[in-house]
Amino acid sequence: MTAVTGRVAAAERGETRIADRVVAKIAAQAAKEAVTDPPEDGASPRATVTVHRDAARVRVVLELGYPCDIGRQCGAVRSRVAQRVKALAGMEVPEVSVQVERLHPAGTSAAAQGRIR
Repeated sequence: MTAVTGRVAAAERGETRIADRVVAKIAAQAAKEAVTDPPEDGASPRATVTVHRDAARVRVVLELGYPCDIGRQCGAVRSRVAQRVKALAGMEVPEVSVQVERLHPAGTSAAAQGRIR
């Protein structure tokens, strides 16, 4: 057995990189968790991310039920996404852009809207 005489500092050993697509999956799941009363026939939230060093800029696209407090829902999504990306990926999130792509009226199914016959 040989003894280790010198230790390499942690900062000099290397670095961990987290792919943009992994951060995007974290953001999309966090957005899904943040939306209260999601529409039954709505698509799951999608996210795109741009990572620069230890900061991630996130863009989330989602669908909401109508009527709802859109501002409150978007605020909840922003908070949850920033919190989860920070906790799971260790990245600061200076910007979370939320785009509401579609509103789904309550009580209307695909059949009632004439999509299914």
